[in-house]
Amino acid sequence: MRQKILCYGDSNTYGYDPRSYLGGRYPKAVRWTGKLEAVGWEAVNQGENGRSIPRLDWEMEAVVQAVREAKPEVLAVMLGSNDLFQRPGLAAKTCDERMERFPSALLAEAPAGLKILLIAPPPMESGTWVPDPALILESRRLAGCYENLAKRLGVFFADTGKWGVELAFDGVHFSEAGHRAFAAGLSEVLRALR
Repeated sequence: MRQKILCYGDSNTYGYDPRSYLGGRYPKAVRWTGKLEAVGWEAVNQGENGRSIPRLDWEMEAVVQAVREAKPEVLAVMLGSNDLFQRPGLAAKTCDERMERFPSALLAEAPAGLKILLIAPPPMESGTWVPDPALILESRRLAGCYENLAKRLGVFFADTGKWGVELAFDGVHFSEAGHRAFAAGLSEVLRALR
């Protein structure tokens, strides 16, 4: 029987195609969530362009409700890049503090047995969306912050910075090759969770 994973994230979960100016996305077969389905998972794509780490009660309740409706075995959360974009000078440590409240709320409300996987986004690179070296540095620091957070909360962790995820010309969104590398890396992590 296929296991279900709910993928909650931003434009890189949604599958945004940076070559599109109107919010278009890669075809399902190109997106990493579609590639997970090709290797036996049922992937529920809850990606949204521009999404940042939920901080308001209604945002957290919406995720809890999505989990209740989908009934996944795994909830994969990959957020933080937009938080760094929205507030110039925002540090990875601040994203970590924002993120801590989110999985804590999920753990309190989620069904028993749900495995929560906290995913650190691939570090940004210099590109049309990423002109500031400080932004690149803070994006690199997210993985260490999230890894420590995952240990404190007792949830699973994945560092995508080790997967060779290729980014597009903008320095933040996955290329088609990036989606392939991401799916391959995540498949390995998920195999260990089964």
